[in-house]
Amino acid sequence: MAILVSLVLALGGMLLAADAGGEWPQWRGPHLNGTSSTAKNLPVTWSQTENVKWRLELPQTSAATPIVWGDTVLITSAEKEFARAPKQLGFGAAARKRSGGGNHMLLVAIRRRDGTVKWTQRVGSGNRVHRKHNLTSPSPVTDGNHIWVLTGAGTLSCLDFEGNQVWQREIQKEYGDFGLNHGYASSPLLLNDRLYIQVLHGMKTDDPSYVFAIDKATGKTIWKVERPTDAQSESPDNYSTPIVVEVEGKQQLVISGGDYVTGHDLASGREIWRMGGLNPNNNPAYRTIASSITTGGLVFTSSTRGRPFIAFRPGGSGDITQTNLVWKNNLGADVPTPTTDGKRIYIVRDNGVIGSFDAKTGKPIWKQQRIEPGTYSASPVLADGKLYVSNEDGTTTVIKQSDEFEVLAVNKLGDYLLATPAPAGDEIFIRTRQYLYCIRNK
Repeated sequence: MAILVSLVLALGGMLLAADAGGEWPQWRGPHLNGTSSTAKNLPVTWSQTENVKWRLELPQTSAATPIVWGDTVLITSAEKEFARAPKQLGFGAAARKRSGGGNHMLLVAIRRRDGTVKWTQRVGSGNRVHRKHNLTSPSPVTDGNHIWVLTGAGTLSCLDFEGNQVWQREIQKEYGDFGLNHGYASSPLLLNDRLYIQVLHGMKTDDPSYVFAIDKATGKTIWKVERPTDAQSESPDNYSTPIVVEVEGKQQLVISGGDYVTGHDLASGREIWRMGGLNPNNNPAYRTIASSITTGGLVFTSSTRGRPFIAFRPGGSGDITQTNLVWKNNLGADVPTPTTDGKRIYIVRDNGVIGSFDAKTGKPIWKQQRIEPGTYSASPVLADGKLYVSNEDGTTTVIKQSDEFEVLAVNKLGDYLLATPAPAGDEIFIRTRQYLYCIRNK
């Protein structure tokens, strides 16, 4: 775990503090890669009743991960009423029940100790159904003092821990309509005193893609830059979240999508380098969903359906496609973002095939294995020496963190699930369509 600790230090005191008390402050956790270094004594087995500290019935489903800080768990949700899905999209009643919700979108604060609701605040309107998900998919972020939440309709809000609104912006009204085929779903990245947000689109707009940085205290834009691409049709669309890497002792913002990965200066947003090769056949339908991760000085990025999955060295300047590639394969995932323990990269494909690869070389550590049948949209998380992998049927497979493949348990909640679990302290928070579960050893 030495590499992981080094990465935490590199990302600054905010991230280090975020994991000290067992928090899960944003989409991919305190280290931005789906891991927790402080979670201990996590449960291995559970059911709808076994090792359930509490469960809370929710207004609606969401693909957003639960966020945990201190005694507060934060979730986004649509209001309970189902949205009317356009007939031309082919959604029946079952799909609306699974992915709908009312017009208004909510941020719900829950007491971690007993699962009761502290408060609920509206954080936007204009909810819609887009295939599997609705417009509450972006995960909120927090620094323990304030909470920031972005809806897929473009409302960006800052609230305090009492639920009071500090500021609010309407990104689509300011910068133009989002033009993604399946609705906006990227989560903000919180780093120190700024939020970093990417809007990579093109299927339903001719407007350029862009990235911007916001002062977290005031909500004012610090910089905004266009993020050009020659990707065509749906290929500019991206649903991932930015990350940060350290290059020659200096942090850089990494933006994935639109057939490229780009590195940007944190102070100005200026593009420094650009990595291609993610759409080798110029497929016009190569939209991307999974976020990049970083460890050991490398960045790992998956393209559509995981073909290709690449590892490269960030840094340099200009086009680094031919110079900075370290390894690649065609075994990446389409939707789930991978995770890493610093030595291994764990990739869970959408069909439930899981692989473990050496981060430096890309060589398989153990042969690819098929776990529980089903579709996998949630991303794997790694904590307490265990890998937790959930599918859309609400089944979570627990796998030992090891050079040998070993399933420790298979746990079934029997409810639709899109959201990635959140391990924090000695508990795991799992969100299904109907419930938020707090899972803990009794």
